[in-house]
Amino acid sequence: MKVGPYQVHSLETGRFALDGGAMFGVIPKTLWNRSNPADDLNRISLALRILLLVGDNRVILVDTGIGEKFPPKHQEMYAIDTESSNLKRSLAVHGLTPDDVTDVILTHLHFDHAGGATEFQDGKLVPTFKHARYHVQQRNWDWANQPSEKDRASYLKENFIPLVQAGQLNLLQGEGEILPGISAWLSDGHTIGQQLVKVSDGQQSVIYCADIIPTASHLALPYIMGYDLQPLLTMEEKRRLLTQAAAENWVIVFEHDPQMPACTVKQGEKGIVLNKPVVL
Repeated sequence: MKVGPYQVHSLETGRFALDGGAMFGVIPKTLWNRSNPADDLNRISLALRILLLVGDNRVILVDTGIGEKFPPKHQEMYAIDTESSNLKRSLAVHGLTPDDVTDVILTHLHFDHAGGATEFQDGKLVPTFKHARYHVQQRNWDWANQPSEKDRASYLKENFIPLVQAGQLNLLQGEGEILPGISAWLSDGHTIGQQLVKVSDGQQSVIYCADIIPTASHLALPYIMGYDLQPLLTMEEKRRLLTQAAAENWVIVFEHDPQMPACTVKQGEKGIVLNKPVVL
């Protein structure tokens, strides 16, 4: 798919699993288990899908997946699977290596979004993309360095402190243009300072929803994760986003849906609903 100067691709960087109850909050298992069947440990399979934007003399990634730094204990806990796909192999499909990446836009610094931002080289933690600028909202950076007790386990400093040490971090100040044709749409319901990433040329738009709408099953307003810091705010943010997406025919990209990378939405009798899947 081409939007403005950019070829837009979705990349699979692996799979992991989280507790289904936590992923759907107050929604009963009898409802969410139909479309997202749980395993014996009540975990559901989730994608680690990122965006690749190529054009305007740039190679841009939006998020980086979970990475490959977790010890075996946590790999088992989260059922992390990077055998079928990982970040570097998915880049190679497009003839790219990490050294080609010019920019990395991180929606927020939770481990399943920023884990691939750093890696071990010769026993030292370094940025995975040594020529790239990493773009993060200042407010999320500040929160990641002093998180609440509720979300402390999601912010692992090994995923983002090396970016500062290497001088590759760019802190953004609110909504607006990040790069030409690419803008930030801010959301505080899930965590403080999360930025959804919108790519638009005035005729068509793609928005990467990160954790405000992690899967297609979360399109309905009450389907909100138990992880969210401010669930009522998430609901209102979803309402605003989906209303505009339906009116302007935006393509919505799901970071964690194991089956559907993207879709458009429309107004239904009881609210905004899925219109049709989109292949990126």
